Amino acid sequence: MRDYDAIVIGGGHAGIEASLALSREGFDTLLVTQSLDTIGRMSCNPSIGGLAKGNLVREIDALGGEMGHLADSTMIQMRMLNRRRGPAVQAPRAQADKFSYSRLAKETLEKQSHLFLFMDTVTDLMVDESTRSAAGVVTARGWRITSKVVVLTTGTFMDGRIFIGEYDEQCGRLSEAAAIGLGDSLRRLGFHTGRMKTGTPARVRFSSLDLSEMEVQDGDSPMLPFSFDNERIDRPSLPCYVTYTNEETHRIIRENIGRSPLYGGKIVGRGPRYCPSIEDKVVRFPDRERHQIFVEPEGLGTEEMYLNGLSSSLPEDVQHAFIHSIPGLRHAEIMRPAYAVEYDYLDPLDLYPSLESKILRSFFIAGQTNGTSGYEEAAAQGLIAGMNAAERLKGEKPFILSRTESYIGVLIDDLVTKGTKEPYRMFTSRAEYRLSLRHDTADQRLTPRGYAAGLVTEEKMKRLEKKMEDIRRVKEILQHTRLGGKSAYDTLKEPDRDIMTLGIPALSSYPEQILTEAELDIRYAGYIDRQERELEKARKAENMEIPADFDYDSVDGISSESREKLKTVRPVSVGQAARISGVRVSDIAVLAVAVRSMKRG
Repeated sequence: MRDYDAIVIGGGHAGIEASLALSREGFDTLLVTQSLDTIGRMSCNPSIGGLAKGNLVREIDALGGEMGHLADSTMIQMRMLNRRRGPAVQAPRAQADKFSYSRLAKETLEKQSHLFLFMDTVTDLMVDESTRSAAGVVTARGWRITSKVVVLTTGTFMDGRIFIGEYDEQCGRLSEAAAIGLGDSLRRLGFHTGRMKTGTPARVRFSSLDLSEMEVQDGDSPMLPFSFDNERIDRPSLPCYVTYTNEETHRIIRENIGRSPLYGGKIVGRGPRYCPSIEDKVVRFPDRERHQIFVEPEGLGTEEMYLNGLSSSLPEDVQHAFIHSIPGLRHAEIMRPAYAVEYDYLDPLDLYPSLESKILRSFFIAGQTNGTSGYEEAAAQGLIAGMNAAERLKGEKPFILSRTESYIGVLIDDLVTKGTKEPYRMFTSRAEYRLSLRHDTADQRLTPRGYAAGLVTEEKMKRLEKKMEDIRRVKEILQHTRLGGKSAYDTLKEPDRDIMTLGIPALSSYPEQILTEAELDIRYAGYIDRQERELEKARKAENMEIPADFDYDSVDGISSESREKLKTVRPVSVGQAARISGVRVSDIAVLAVAVRSMKRG
């Protein structure tokens, strides 16, 4: 087989973004996946976005990634979450047709120039020992394929094992074989691995449900797109439904808790705290009389419905019993059982902020392999890993997003600075500067960065420039329009005023999106200015770079505990060093002096 510039392992959401980023920058890229039929498969919930996650999707799009386009083309319902709260915590969430999403993802990869797809299982890495760098892959069928960079995105498949009560099997998803061998190879190379666990609920047949016993949850109309390339989405949407567990549900689960592999000791990996299985909820919250269940469509061409909030690893007979105890589901036909999956992940503390490995040069790691959960977190990492693999091939400096400018920056900084012992999920509360990281400003913050990196088209950049000019003109009109003795600009700072009801004729030619963004900028200008001053302090710390070969042992005055943590993480800046758990403020002050002295010297 021919040589390639880059090899991407895995065809999930991280692998899609990584392979597209590399190939779109002109590098011959091979995507190796165990099955071409499962590229971009939505293993769990058929949804994209949500609180903080929706921000990630819009940032991916702003940088030139693909997830927003795939979601827009396949969404069957969309809702803006937290509409009644402030703009910093609002976010779009969409139900997608999961089968169309996967098909379109595969088609997008197939049509991309410089990108080649190959179906096989990677079992080992080829290593150039002279430079201690990745040099290609070895597959189960014996292929030795060389490359200059390798991106690993194995999701839940590396030594994956599923559990349904007493039944377990080596799988990455139900009835899909695990990737065996690669985990052992990475451990031999010195990588630190652990086990994590996640789960997915049963699927039930729509025609077997009693909708009269459930609440209807309609989506927004028209549907807001994720991609800044689309203005709106005009197509019919499907409703979701809401029901609740009850005491009978909880009794069935409590009486059978000993049959759960989670409580029986078969599963050793830690699961997500924020999205526990139903048996976890019953055990951990014994006083709760009911738990909310969202019944969501999997697509237009199927009757399968997803029971959001009801993941489980209990035996199938127990699943049947507790599902049938829930209103609306009493006669539900269960088409696929719920199950838990346990898999190997790699310690993200072994990564630079570029997502390049500290252990093996030219080897980048992204997605659930780094201990995260969710399609959006995976895709964001895949995009950054692919972009940095391209920068490595070009011999350029790494492409790094800070936590002051993006949720993607928060995500990656958390992983490589603090590590994780449980599946990491993005929340708005993780972002200190979330008021400046609204989902609707992702293009303003990141599209110029994506354009400079070569992923954003000239057309998209010009569209952003026009949008920025339109917002500037709207603000100018508001400043020069008098309403009741003061400017319309100042009037909008009052909490009960709305730009859409000011009745200013000169604004009638501007789209609602432009008017809304201008209004939010004006309304929160004071808060944003205050935050900008804080951001400037943070940027100074981030700009104080620490060389990769910095000798922490040579710095007097740093405590032994902090010294060991600094040597383990090897932060790239004083700002990152300050965020390492357990490193004292006094030690950061000493470190900053040492770094400044070294640069002056």
